[in-house]
Amino acid sequence: MDCMKNLKSLALLNALGTAIYVSLIALFMQNAERIFGQMNNLFGPVVFLLLFVLSAAITGSLVLGRPILMYLDNRKAEAVKLFIYTLVSLFVILVIILGAQIVI
Repeated sequence: MDCMKNLKSLALLNALGTAIYVSLIALFMQNAERIFGQMNNLFGPVVFLLLFVLSAAITGSLVLGRPILMYLDNRKAEAVKLFIYTLVSLFVILVIILGAQIVI
């Protein structure tokens, strides 16, 4: 039972870390034109795509990093549970954010 609690706590931390990172990137993207001005050259799309790839790597490691390590360490059942708990936690965070948006 203690192992399940640890997995659920770790999943929640992974999901919160992902949500915070995504929120910071969204805040940055919302204000990027004010910070850098309009980029009508090649640099705008290049920066956007590099940020996209970097974000995919960071969020991928937050969601999949530990489960992959656990899976490779032959803790397959725990790895799958952690991955599912993380996805469920992300879904709950999404529902909370959408609910807050509706209320506000």
